[in-house]
Amino acid sequence: MTYELAHSEAIRKAARWLATAPRHEVQPAAVPALKSRFGLTAREAVAAIREANLIKARAA
Repeated sequence: MTYELAHSEAIRKAARWLATAPRHEVQPAAVPALKSRFGLTAREAVAAIREANLIKARAA
């Protein structure tokens, strides 16, 4: 597995978690929660938030 593929998979996992996690587990700050839970950088956490928003929009 390449470095980029591993990181994109981590972002996808974080996005799935964020899209389905209870709000109290994520609030008030999603970026620190994603960084600590998944070991993402701030940039990767933001990418995961974007992906989670797309997941939620598709589910609606």
